[in-house]
Amino acid sequence: MTAHAPTRRQFLAQSGLTATALCLGTSSFAQTEKKPSFRISLAQWTINKELKAGTIDNLDFAKVAHDHGIFAVEYVNQFFMDKAQDVAYLAEMKKRAEDFGVKSLMIMCDHEGNIGEPDKQKRQQTVDNHRKWIDTAKFLGCHSIRVNAASVGSWAEQVKLAADGLAMLTEISVEHEINVIVENHGGLSSNADWLAEVITLVGQERCGTLPDFGNFSISDNESYDSYRGIKKLMPWAKGVSVKDLVWDDKAKQSALDYDRMLKIVLDAGFHGYCGIEFGGFEGLNTSRKMLEKSRERLA
Repeated sequence: MTAHAPTRRQFLAQSGLTATALCLGTSSFAQTEKKPSFRISLAQWTINKELKAGTIDNLDFAKVAHDHGIFAVEYVNQFFMDKAQDVAYLAEMKKRAEDFGVKSLMIMCDHEGNIGEPDKQKRQQTVDNHRKWIDTAKFLGCHSIRVNAASVGSWAEQVKLAADGLAMLTEISVEHEINVIVENHGGLSSNADWLAEVITLVGQERCGTLPDFGNFSISDNESYDSYRGIKKLMPWAKGVSVKDLVWDDKAKQSALDYDRMLKIVLDAGFHGYCGIEFGGFEGLNTSRKMLEKSRERLA
């Protein structure tokens, strides 16, 4: 039996059906392909022992993240403290991250003074000390620097002093489109009520928080409930630090309930990077998988 070529009308009709099917298929695929509810990054402090011992070099940090299936990093200034103005060194850091397809998110800054220093001149010096890290963050492609809101005095005095230092620093960072973010990191900063009051007083969009699941120990016998603390700090969050041990409000620690905590993070509307800061070098793959499994369950 001889096959007949389709008429022009039949060809157009068939082509229309095919095109429709293709469009429907594409649309269906687009609907099922969703962005992850949050992304996973690696905080450099996770491998601080290896970096301090010299078994891993700072320049290889991006490679370490890449080799463990993580494609965003958070630097700690301690590991390249004397390189903040070394353009050649910073260019190599940037190149290696780009070569591995790793995004640079922030620089966590320590040892540059107290942002809430009572002495006005010393407080100004602390602000000036952080200028170079703002420049470095901009060069590397980061969105933020993390600072410590340490101070002394009464609750109200420390709120005022920390807010003043942060406001001065944020005024500089705004010009470079860099955020200044504060981690709950000891002392009153580990009291979420205090830190929320400070950030509210600063009142700058570029001044936010880096909520840390495990840093709610205020003193040897005082702590702030981690789940309540994260919920309190999330409205200003520009990132999240993940630790696998959390605190209650009676100075006791327990294992992190991943789903409970990450639901708090997501319910706040945060869909950025959650940075691994626990488990050490040997546990990196396990840490990543724990976060991935929780993300799948919450999806």
